[in-house]
Amino acid sequence: MLSPILLFVYNRLEHTKQLISSLLDNSLAKESELFIYADGARNTEDEKGVKEVRSYIQTIRGFKKVTIIEQNENKGLARSIIDGVTEQVNHFGKVIVLEDDLVVAPYFLTFMNQALELYQDEPRVGHIQACDFTNSTELPHTFLIRWTGSWGWATWKDSWALFNPNGQELLHELKKRRLNKIFDFNGAYPFTKMLHKQVNGENDSWAIRWNATLFLNNILSLNVGRSLVSNKGFDGSGTHCGGGDLYGSRLWMADLPLEKIDPIKENLEARVIFQKYYKQTQGFWAKVRRRIKRTLKGDFKA
Repeated sequence: MLSPILLFVYNRLEHTKQLISSLLDNSLAKESELFIYADGARNTEDEKGVKEVRSYIQTIRGFKKVTIIEQNENKGLARSIIDGVTEQVNHFGKVIVLEDDLVVAPYFLTFMNQALELYQDEPRVGHIQACDFTNSTELPHTFLIRWTGSWGWATWKDSWALFNPNGQELLHELKKRRLNKIFDFNGAYPFTKMLHKQVNGENDSWAIRWNATLFLNNILSLNVGRSLVSNKGFDGSGTHCGGGDLYGSRLWMADLPLEKIDPIKENLEARVIFQKYYKQTQGFWAKVRRRIKRTLKGDFKA
């Protein structure tokens, strides 16, 4: 049985249309169930966009079945995803998860369903990530890494059952076991700081808690070295995305080869590539250059 697709939408009509169009270019779309979670408006300014998106999703055709869940309140992205994933993964045993600012390649559904089946009995693999933003030609087609991404992903019931929503507990465990440096790719990216901010209420990221959960359980993610997902949300339209194209991906438009990795262990060469990428993009001078470019373009977002 094919995995259901969970799509989380809010008030971005054009982004949602773009994603649905790209999903329908997948041959497995017509055999897949689509669950659309539409969050309620956060404020009066967002009501128009929310209504437009809700009107559009009622017209979506081309899937085996479309189920729409409209929230009366604004739950926020984190709570929406946690509740939605929990509900459907417990029912179906597996899920593919998308947000409205993504675009997928024509073989995205093929790859995700094949990977879900191939690794379903591997307890050390708990996540599948179909986006690669490093654009590195040194990465293999697929690899295992102790890190999770949240742009076009999938998981299984047994893996999601490990999810700990308590950021304080996760942070305490990272520090107690002195794993925060490894968690941060040897200081190349401040994931621990992100978790600190979640604990302090400065962000509401479900993804940093999911990342930390699997990291602390020593569970790996199957990642792609050729991206099947591109994030189009870095245009300032999203809650957490500023300007620029720091994490732009070149979509792989062909069928992506998939063979089971044996033995099941982290690809340390891939980890070095990620660390190098983060150092190049998150260093002081890299941030200064980006801020200057954005200022010259009139983009003053973070």
